[in-house]
Amino acid sequence: MVTVSPDVSSSTNLGGWVNKVGVWSSRERVDWFADDSETILHWRGKKPTGQHIELGIAETNLVGLLGELGATWSRWGQPLLPIGVMYDPFVERALEPWSFGIYAGGQSILVGTPSGISLAPEGGAHQSITTPSIGIEQPGCVAYEPAFAIDVEWTLLASLAQLGKPDGTSAYLRLSTRAVDQTLAEVPTDPAARERRRRQVVAGAYLLRKAENPGVTIAAMGAMIPEALAAADRLEQAGVGVDVVCVTSPGLLFHALRAKQGREDGPSWILDQAFPGSRATPLVTVLDGHPHTLAFLATINRVASTSLGVTRFGQSGSPEDVYRYHGVDADSIVRAALDIL
Repeated sequence: MVTVSPDVSSSTNLGGWVNKVGVWSSRERVDWFADDSETILHWRGKKPTGQHIELGIAETNLVGLLGELGATWSRWGQPLLPIGVMYDPFVERALEPWSFGIYAGGQSILVGTPSGISLAPEGGAHQSITTPSIGIEQPGCVAYEPAFAIDVEWTLLASLAQLGKPDGTSAYLRLSTRAVDQTLAEVPTDPAARERRRRQVVAGAYLLRKAENPGVTIAAMGAMIPEALAAADRLEQAGVGVDVVCVTSPGLLFHALRAKQGREDGPSWILDQAFPGSRATPLVTVLDGHPHTLAFLATINRVASTSLGVTRFGQSGSPEDVYRYHGVDADSIVRAALDIL
């Protein structure tokens, strides 16, 4: 495994990994800061055995390197597992050369974090809006936006399993540094049920909360799950049953829908499990990104729908205030659900 980053190892939480495996260098170099006991991220181990490569603020160089590292399986018969990490808004800056690398057979994992307006305290310039679309539109790539730590683990392992082989694919993980209560995941303890949840997470979505008599469905992705669940609680108090679907990969769901329509080959079973026709209700979708990303979900069961998301440049402030500004907070989800009913 080899990681690369553009001068954001600390803010993208690569510090523990870098401290463990060291930084790669063509020859062993002196660490001039070895005596600094207060440094959290240690740039020690600069030698040929290091597994992290720091590229400075140069995202296009980073994805060019990812393409080369991701092609060693076919060129030299020595597969590597390359993972590039950068702020999500700069994925667009690096998209063209990364796409060329995928086209040429380079298989890698690109992690965009932090992402969206959840990065509000840093200001609008560091917020990403249209990157979720990349996950649907980029050929040769599977994209995930997991909501919980266990979902990150499962999707990352599934992505690693697809690297370095003739029928392999690249992956794009859009992540957030927002703190999310992990008990909201309600991961099943029964081994069979847990394995079923894992398969659904990797396939693109799962039914996180199931109402006794659903009147509306909320499909949310990534950092928006806490708001979706809070809205569901309030609607339940008002007598409206709510199914909450956690979407982990809109791209995989889109391909499943096309397979169900007979427009391409592939499995479609995840649609029947996450959006069963027997539970079809009006649908509200919400994500920390452009609302069109999940708008197609309403066509699965041909239901009335409202899609919430971000359509304007961001503002600086607390996540709660910025969520309210863009209409993706719990209040906005409740209003959208009541309007559609």
